[in-house]
Amino acid sequence: MVQRVAQEAAVAVTRFSLLGCGMALTWLMQSHAAVLPQERADAMYHSYSGGGVSIDGPSILLRKQIGNSVSVSANYYVDTISGASIDVLATASPYAEKRTEHTVGLDYVRNKTLMNVSYTSSDENDFNATTYSLGVSQDFFGDLTTLSLGYSKGSDEVGKRGDESFSEQAERHNYRLGLTQVISKNFIVGLSLENIADQGYLNNPYRAVRFLEPESERGFRYETEAYPNTRTSNAAALTANYYLPYRASIYAEARLFSDTWGIEADTYKVGYIHTFGDDWIVELRARHYSQSKADFYQDLYQRSEEFNFRARDKEMSTFSNLSLGFSVSYELRFSASAWLKKSSINLDFDHVAFDYQDFRNVLADAPVGDEPFYAFSANITRLYLSVFY
Repeated sequence: MVQRVAQEAAVAVTRFSLLGCGMALTWLMQSHAAVLPQERADAMYHSYSGGGVSIDGPSILLRKQIGNSVSVSANYYVDTISGASIDVLATASPYAEKRTEHTVGLDYVRNKTLMNVSYTSSDENDFNATTYSLGVSQDFFGDLTTLSLGYSKGSDEVGKRGDESFSEQAERHNYRLGLTQVISKNFIVGLSLENIADQGYLNNPYRAVRFLEPESERGFRYETEAYPNTRTSNAAALTANYYLPYRASIYAEARLFSDTWGIEADTYKVGYIHTFGDDWIVELRARHYSQSKADFYQDLYQRSEEFNFRARDKEMSTFSNLSLGFSVSYELRFSASAWLKKSSINLDFDHVAFDYQDFRNVLADAPVGDEPFYAFSANITRLYLSVFY
């Protein structure tokens, strides 16, 4: 299931699907002011490598205005995944899969109100997902305050390789509320709230828990995970962006998360953006994430089916990660009368170190239950070209 694995890999950046923390500073800044998105075309290559997993692929985005009030967009995104993570090496063999995602969207602006709708479909050999989203933002008080509301509904169809009779469903509802405020000509703050309600088959059919079995060769055996069929999560984020007098800015974000599975998480991010001349923009950033384990998570159970709900997915354990990254952009401007207004080439890179506190490395040569705790690092790269017309 590429999407599930890719989402776990993307924990290095957002953990959007798994933990419901999709409220980045970018969303807050873009939601301010009722103006249509710029006409543009983007071509991107993305790559993730870490923990025995490699994910890469292209993405193409096109955005075009129709008159002064409407903008349409289309995005094509591909994940090609291969690898043998610690979970795979412990219970299965290396694999290779591909996920393809299509998104179409429409934005409409009227006076100080911006509305948008979008549809996303994601397909792979054993997992299909569709998402409908809508949002609205309104400017108040001389455009110094922007209120944003959003809602998304997603439906998942879960299959299993090698078992054509396996078919499960899941449904997801996402509610978002955002408020941005211009404090001064140099200072903007934002507050965002998010609620996600999931129902249906919420675990991965390939993941397994381990339990003690003294008579087995390794001293333990595996059985399939069992999750509750409902989950509700809430997140709140506070962001701030301060523009410095020498064509630079600093920003910070703090985000808190909790869910009905017992996971509590916090994220802290800081960044610095600096321009060099008229053409270069450089960003430096650091991000720290930590979470507690789910109520039904254990690294090692005492017996088979010890509890009704059981998980050993490392993303449900107690862990933290530290991400350090940078971005470099070069912008080329054209004549105001030309069809192409400007273009830019952009490189993003993040290095992420993961540290698990109660998920053990079962591949290590150690007594059962005394294996060292797992840790690994990953590199995330995005290279993209943007053309504005």
